[in-house]
Amino acid sequence: MTEPFAAAGTLRDAYQRVDWAATSLGPVASWSPALRAALDLTLHTRAPVTLLWGSDHVLVYNEAYAPMIGDKHPAALGAPAAKVFAEIWSTIGPMLDAVLAGRGATWVEDLRLLMDRRGFLEETYFTFSYSAVHDSDGRIAGAIDIASETTAQVLGRRRLALLGRLNDQLTDAEDVEQLIEHALPVLRSAPDDLPGVEIVLPEDQVPTAAWPAPLDRDVAVETTEAGRIARIRLTGGDRDRSEVVLVSRVSPHLAVDEEYLRFFRLLGAALAQGLHRAGVRQAERRATAMERELAEALQRSLLAPPVQPEHTEVAVRYQPVGEGAHIGGDWYDAFTLPDGRVTIVVGDVTGHDRRAAAAMSEIRSLLRGISYALLKSPALVLTGLQEAMRGFAVDAFATVVLAQIEREDHGTRTLRWSNAGHPPPVLLAPDGSVRLLEARPETLLGTRERTVRTDHQVQLLPGTSVIFYTDGLVERRGATLDDGLRELTRVLQDCTAMTAEQICDHLLGYFSQDTEDDVVLAVLRARS
Repeated sequence: MTEPFAAAGTLRDAYQRVDWAATSLGPVASWSPALRAALDLTLHTRAPVTLLWGSDHVLVYNEAYAPMIGDKHPAALGAPAAKVFAEIWSTIGPMLDAVLAGRGATWVEDLRLLMDRRGFLEETYFTFSYSAVHDSDGRIAGAIDIASETTAQVLGRRRLALLGRLNDQLTDAEDVEQLIEHALPVLRSAPDDLPGVEIVLPEDQVPTAAWPAPLDRDVAVETTEAGRIARIRLTGGDRDRSEVVLVSRVSPHLAVDEEYLRFFRLLGAALAQGLHRAGVRQAERRATAMERELAEALQRSLLAPPVQPEHTEVAVRYQPVGEGAHIGGDWYDAFTLPDGRVTIVVGDVTGHDRRAAAAMSEIRSLLRGISYALLKSPALVLTGLQEAMRGFAVDAFATVVLAQIEREDHGTRTLRWSNAGHPPPVLLAPDGSVRLLEARPETLLGTRERTVRTDHQVQLLPGTSVIFYTDGLVERRGATLDDGLRELTRVLQDCTAMTAEQICDHLLGYFSQDTEDDVVLAVLRARS
């Protein structure tokens, strides 16, 4: 009989150390065909997946799942789920019980869970689905959990919203007292990140209290009897206490990591900006520049690093345009489906404000979930996305091109794509020829029209590159879109020998000087 842990990768030793005979699953040799088949699927899936099997829901998971549970691994392997996740079992236990009782699969997005995975109850967020697994007799034998952690995205959106509200309130503040009056209600509306916050003036500070040892130039965190305290300097100069300081308790449910420190720095920068306003016009310029800086920094955190499959090189870029308050709806995504197909997405939500950024985040999340749930072709995924946007009242228009890379058993790769009103991808062949992947135009997302969407495909020879982009790359004042596309194909003729990363840099370097809009760029290159 085949060794069931052969595909466990780095978890193989951990699997072999578990005394399976002491669990409700029994000795490995006695495992049912249904369990073995489900385990084989789990271990061959790149998405984070765990099985919950047996009378006490024993955990059996893959490599991608282990990092999400932190220091619960490796003890969690082969252990009952209720014991491993005792602190959140009251939330997830009933969901699992409903699935095992035959009441259908679950789907939850961005569920908040206070999980003990680093020695404290950490605020985490997950999107996941529990589905029943049946044995050969059709009875439910266990459940499979396909999950992705969305903590960084949820915290990023939350902090982006707070920083936006703060900048709105600081625009008209002309002195320190008015700044404090405007800022504190906004800051105190975010207790999950700032559980107790004050703005301390120089005359209110204790002269003998030394600054705690800094973690970086502008933010310092110290541990006190009341918990961890962050101090953020709002004015420059020597640390002689003659400065305004933002003081906040640090959430006991968050690690003091680089993203949390960046959030503190951005808060301090926004408040410091308000302190130095010299007039309405100057205030507007500074507030606008600050909002742009905050928006760009946090919008980048919403764009996850692309997947890097063995057979294809993937490179991405996001470049905001110009100066001023500007939050765009351009986005990219690259991820692997449970069946191994690589998905590439580039899209553009109409508008340049926080609503566009929020709609972008919502559409991106919907598209990810639909792709995982349906496991269908690009055209069917976009059709499902259109229906989901209508059902969830996502009031936005968006152009999207969605592509999937399929690798056949004999090693050939096929690119299958569907285009919802987006500029056409460009294929750069190994021989240097360049062509637009054009097709009959199909409507953008967000309209009331029900569109029959179509798939298109092309074989990817080794060394072939495909370039996806938003219109900011090729649109120019005084020129048509066709002019921009012709220029793009001409420039790409010099890129045949370049890597995906080099193509991105070359295109941005060539086009960035004249661009008047945000640019998202995604390049895939079939490896030899």
